[in-house]
Amino acid sequence: MSKGRILVVEDEAVVAADLQQRLTALGYEVTGTAASAREALRLAEARPPDLALMDIKLEGELDGIQAASRLAELFRVPVVYLTAFSDRAFLERAKITEPYGYLLKPFSERELGVWVEIAIYKSQADQERERLRHELEQALAEIKTLRGMLPICAWCHKIRDDRGAWENIEVYLMRHTATQVTHSICPECLSKETSELQSPLAD
Repeated sequence: MSKGRILVVEDEAVVAADLQQRLTALGYEVTGTAASAREALRLAEARPPDLALMDIKLEGELDGIQAASRLAELFRVPVVYLTAFSDRAFLERAKITEPYGYLLKPFSERELGVWVEIAIYKSQADQERERLRHELEQALAEIKTLRGMLPICAWCHKIRDDRGAWENIEVYLMRHTATQVTHSICPECLSKETSELQSPLAD
């Protein structure tokens, strides 16, 4: 079983082939190798990877930092940079894309394995936090809806939902909250019903 899907973006064919071999040996699946930003975007669209290993220098108009930005924007693909550059100007540009790591060339197979594993784990954790945040926002929106005015029919006591449809109040509450509805009878109604049942007997 693969430990994750990796897209290799490297314009030197020999280096790309070496990376593919190393990653496969470490238990990862390489979804493709690209020498340009355009090719990387095409491969990511066809089969979204869990991580992209991105060289800074690429063929074509866009460099690795620009390619990383597009991958994140279009497909939410996290990136680990592969580079021989460590100057301040590069770091300032690269920081904007919020990479999941940097590997300075040359690097060992152990370093590659550690950074890839950490990056994939961190990306998955970020996605889970995003999912939970979205669920929380939805729950808060539903609570806010229930705190507002609810149109209830004075005759049948059905509720009009946000789509304009009228539905049973029990169904509405169970669909919009964690409430479980059970049926009972209040003392006032019980007294009234008992009185009405006993009235004919009194005559």
